[in-house]
Amino acid sequence: MQTWNKHLNKKILLKPTITMAKLQVAIDLLTTAEALALAEKVAPYIDIIELGTPLIKSEGLAVITAMKNAFPDKIVFADFKTADAGALEAEMAFKAGADLVTVLATTGNATIEGAVKAAKQFGKGVVVDTIGEADRVKRAQEVTALGVEFVELHAGLDEQAQSGYSIQVLIDEAARVGVPVSIAGGVNINNIAAVKQAGVKVAVAGASLYSAADPAAAAKALREALDAA
Repeated sequence: MQTWNKHLNKKILLKPTITMAKLQVAIDLLTTAEALALAEKVAPYIDIIELGTPLIKSEGLAVITAMKNAFPDKIVFADFKTADAGALEAEMAFKAGADLVTVLATTGNATIEGAVKAAKQFGKGVVVDTIGEADRVKRAQEVTALGVEFVELHAGLDEQAQSGYSIQVLIDEAARVGVPVSIAGGVNINNIAAVKQAGVKVAVAGASLYSAADPAAAAKALREALDAA
């Protein structure tokens, strides 16, 4: 039995069970107004609001502050994908209102350690994103020892677009990794049960929510399927 980050399970001991999985929405829109509008629709059903890298590049740190102000009870996840200056970039995210910030798995340990140091100072957390990592399982096990909150097993949009891609690869990795992870890479209503059953701490849904004709209904369905799995 171990404790997991206070932002994700406040004052709750984490037991070796899959019943506590969180639902995260990845918002890859390009304006603050669009992001806030989507978040308003899905907020009743999700735990973590992720501000995607394109959104932050488009709107800057202000979108983080706007989202946290609008949804103070939600975990705000800033997908910086930091590759250098870990402490500095993490501090920027946390001062803007983020609860979690991402650092790339492909960067050096010193960058991750710097971000973790900043996170401890602010009472926040670091997530390592494995996008582009050749051996996601091995790297996830390595970086967990550096004090990160969890590792995102992530197949990006370009990888998903490749012929033959299947989220089953991530599901299989999660089942054998042995450390706290999330899955991002095509989570939808058809596979979310398998995602949860792999033992993930967080299921990350992006296009299946923001591209849905009715994002609120899609989020509600995902929430119900996640909880029922």
